[in-house]
Amino acid sequence: MKPRVYPAYIGGKDVTGDNGQFVHTVSTRAILENTFPSLRLKQDLDQGIIDLESAGDAVVGACAVADERMADLALESAAKAAPEWARRPLAERIEIGHRISQSLIEHGDPLVEILVAEGMPVSMAEGMIKGIPHTGWSRETLEFCAAQLEITRTDGARTRTVRRVPDGVVCINPPQNAATPNALAGITALLSGNTAVVRAPRGVALSCMYTMREVVAPVLEEAGAPPGTLNAFCGAPMLDQWLESPHVNDIVFYGGSKMGLEFERKCIAAGKKPILELAGNDCCVVWRDADLDLAVESLTAFFANSGQICNVPNQVIVHPAIAEELLAKLVVATQKIQPGYPDEPGVVLTPVLGADWFEGCLGEALAKGATLVHGGRRLEVDGTPSDTGFFIEPAIIRVDGLDGARSLSVVRDETFFPLLPVIVPTTDTGDEELFEQVLAFVNSNGYGLRNSVFVRDSAMIDRFLAGVVNGGTLMINDQHTGFLPFLPNQGGPGLTGGVFGEANYFMLRTSRLQGASIVRPAQ
Repeated sequence: MKPRVYPAYIGGKDVTGDNGQFVHTVSTRAILENTFPSLRLKQDLDQGIIDLESAGDAVVGACAVADERMADLALESAAKAAPEWARRPLAERIEIGHRISQSLIEHGDPLVEILVAEGMPVSMAEGMIKGIPHTGWSRETLEFCAAQLEITRTDGARTRTVRRVPDGVVCINPPQNAATPNALAGITALLSGNTAVVRAPRGVALSCMYTMREVVAPVLEEAGAPPGTLNAFCGAPMLDQWLESPHVNDIVFYGGSKMGLEFERKCIAAGKKPILELAGNDCCVVWRDADLDLAVESLTAFFANSGQICNVPNQVIVHPAIAEELLAKLVVATQKIQPGYPDEPGVVLTPVLGADWFEGCLGEALAKGATLVHGGRRLEVDGTPSDTGFFIEPAIIRVDGLDGARSLSVVRDETFFPLLPVIVPTTDTGDEELFEQVLAFVNSNGYGLRNSVFVRDSAMIDRFLAGVVNGGTLMINDQHTGFLPFLPNQGGPGLTGGVFGEANYFMLRTSRLQGASIVRPAQ
């Protein structure tokens, strides 16, 4: 693959800036095969000691690094374009959304190649990128949101309209672990009439810039969108600059809950709308009559990306009558999950950045009475145990009893490593009371991204739907991590979305309600 080079995209133009600095992407395979020389190569490229043409096949691309002036120019361009873009009829903007979705399909293969080079396993990259046009950017989803943007009633000569009007300039700060799909989610704000500024994280800038520059921007340009409707650049975090800018209306923030909730307060003080996509610590309940094979298939998705994504089943609560059988099936399935290079089919594990964090949480859980059921060793890329391996063998622990479970960090807090706690209630009550205890445990979770249950009894399904209140999305006998058309794929209350958190459609969250009564004079 020939290296791709992307300047910033600001005001409809490619902008490099005065500093001439670029950040380079060296393939993850090269780094895993020959770590220190590959990292030195990247360092030399970033510092301009060697040029891209002499770097060799390990380098897949480069992105210009925006300075403060370029970031200001992006905000100014977005603000200048906002009034004209907001006047574009809703139906036209939605049609542009359909074209962007189609463009994403057409660019799926090269985008997957870049994501794999950045370190995302090919199976995950294909499922994610090729699924987005049929989920978050599907016709069903876009048209559902469009239907919420304007509702009209007629009463004689009076027309009453309740509509959502765009907030203005929306700044999007996608996360390092999944920058491109989250940037794509954020820019659906364009379709409700906002303009957007996207900051691509330096570590995975190439896929994000490719998507904005090759997939989205040409569609907007062809449709005659004003220059500045979309602006994208690679750079260091610039949240303070966004908070201080008079041009910014909304900031979409991805990150940890502690930092995110502090940022929420700063946004409110600065008069900006914070839209938070923070941590997840999802619960999955497996009841006594569950389809265990289906449940295990869903639970093993926890280990995708080595557990370093948000919307996975971080903890399992299993009925004691089937706990042993579920654990046995889960171990068998987990043993098949192996490390490897991201371009190899079937690989789902990635290097774990928080290996010390993993070992600390595992040690605490075992010291407090949990049982290690499987895994937990450091591994090399070929699966060989090693004290210094970049990978961690998927680990399962058993925790007996609900009462003390949340005293364990691995249960209480969001984790970003492959350690799955399976919690087995200890009780002599009947199933009716036990189910209520489990629902209370799920609701006691401080996070609110997703929750799921596997149960056949229709009455129990209804009780789960009625009783679980802290999830932005509930999955019933369905894949916990599944993304579906029409349903919200992100968002939730609590530590997931802050005080204003809810299931998230960015088209709606970046707009505000307005009512209008219209009586037109007789002609």
